[in-house]
Amino acid sequence: MIDLDLYQAKKLYPFQETTVKQVLDEIRKNGNDFNLLYQLPTGGGKTVIFSEIARQYIQEWNKKVLILTHRIELSVQTSKQLFAIGVNNKVINSEVKHSNDQHEYDCFIAMVETLNNRLNDNENFIENVGLVIVDEAHYNSFRKIFQFYDDCNILGVTATPLSSNKALPLKDHYNKLLVGESISNLIEDGYLANAETYSYDVNLHGLKIGSNGDFTVSSSDVLYSNYYMQEKLIFAYEEVALGSKTLIFNAGIETSRRVEESFKKLKHNIRHLDSTFSDKDRKDVLKWFKETPDAILTSVGILTTGFDEPTVKTIIINRATRSLTLYHQMIGRGSRKLNTKSDFKIIDLGNNVRRFGFWQDYINWQDAFRFPDRFLESRISEMEDMEFEVEFEFPKGFDKVINTEILDKFSIKESYFECMDRGEKGKKAIDLSLENHFEAIEFSATNLDHALALQGVLQDHIEHRIKHYTKCISKSTDNYFKYLLETYNRQLAQKLRLNIEE
Repeated sequence: MIDLDLYQAKKLYPFQETTVKQVLDEIRKNGNDFNLLYQLPTGGGKTVIFSEIARQYIQEWNKKVLILTHRIELSVQTSKQLFAIGVNNKVINSEVKHSNDQHEYDCFIAMVETLNNRLNDNENFIENVGLVIVDEAHYNSFRKIFQFYDDCNILGVTATPLSSNKALPLKDHYNKLLVGESISNLIEDGYLANAETYSYDVNLHGLKIGSNGDFTVSSSDVLYSNYYMQEKLIFAYEEVALGSKTLIFNAGIETSRRVEESFKKLKHNIRHLDSTFSDKDRKDVLKWFKETPDAILTSVGILTTGFDEPTVKTIIINRATRSLTLYHQMIGRGSRKLNTKSDFKIIDLGNNVRRFGFWQDYINWQDAFRFPDRFLESRISEMEDMEFEVEFEFPKGFDKVINTEILDKFSIKESYFECMDRGEKGKKAIDLSLENHFEAIEFSATNLDHALALQGVLQDHIEHRIKHYTKCISKSTDNYFKYLLETYNRQLAQKLRLNIEE
């Protein structure tokens, strides 16, 4: 049991109180089996808001509340806030194997993977749940829990209402989006620090796009580890942020280690942190960072969520990303306001501002929620696509599933232009691509069921090729792309059925 005297409840701001009322009104109006998504920028106090929602829900509905998180730090932070406002709760971590004492608690906080394992063993692991709150709801991993609570209300909370998997949009699982205060309003009203942005143009040639739609770590490491990019980073830091507490975000560990080496040679006070660090080492580094005024912390991924250090004065994005969510998460680490801090600096070394706009810019989140594909496509310009050679990189270990050497031999762009040079129709490149996919599947499949399963596994690769083809012919409407994709898959499946035995 946590000693309540150790924690002081955070008082809600007026806009937070309004949000609590709006959410509970939506639940009252729509009844059970209604899922609501709530958007609020990083730093707006999502934990304080949904903790108060949980407290009032328990009082009014007399049912339990389940809160899902994806990091243990967020679970502990939420538990502390709940205890501080008088909600008796329990964190379900990997050590909690049974729920014999569940009647003692009104609220449970759980890591999604841990809870999923418990529910698969016992679907009544937590009973009498009326409301499920999903923190960082854009992560697709939470969906596996929804099947156990299909008769409950689900409240998703996120700064960016865009799914981490574009094939599984949030609108498929949430009935409505409630948009909170904008970044500019929170700055104007004194709740967030304002940001001054410094963009340094970077040649992104050589970056590759992986199956998740973002630039691959391996190609990013090659680009950002080279001497010229290290020089540009150091120049930007010394020009804009010298002596200020700084967070540097990188795509890969190799880059971050190189950054640490380069800065240390110049006697800058820097340390590196990544997910391979032990809990003790990580705590030691973060303690040093908190207590050191001119500290520079270079990291990979680990500090984008669940990390709160308000004294950060500069955010350096030493990477390129195609994820608007990640862009906002990184910048949000510097947006906390203090009596001694009303603004912070952003240094962009990945042309990200050109891709997404300034952090403070207005975003139509309703449009993002209802039409995510159109929303995202409008932010990746054709000019930028021409800036680098967009190549598909298979996930690690994929060559054990299918023969990727066969697939790597074929380029739909080269095939298209070769067809045109021979006076043939460019559409023949699609037929040749289909033959190539068939050859790779036939080589790797043991039977027809296996072959069709491999076709499913290759969907990202198939989609990538067809997108390149539509760019070659300058005919890239959504409807035409979908038509090509559906036709391609139908014809490939038909060819597999005709040529591979069951």
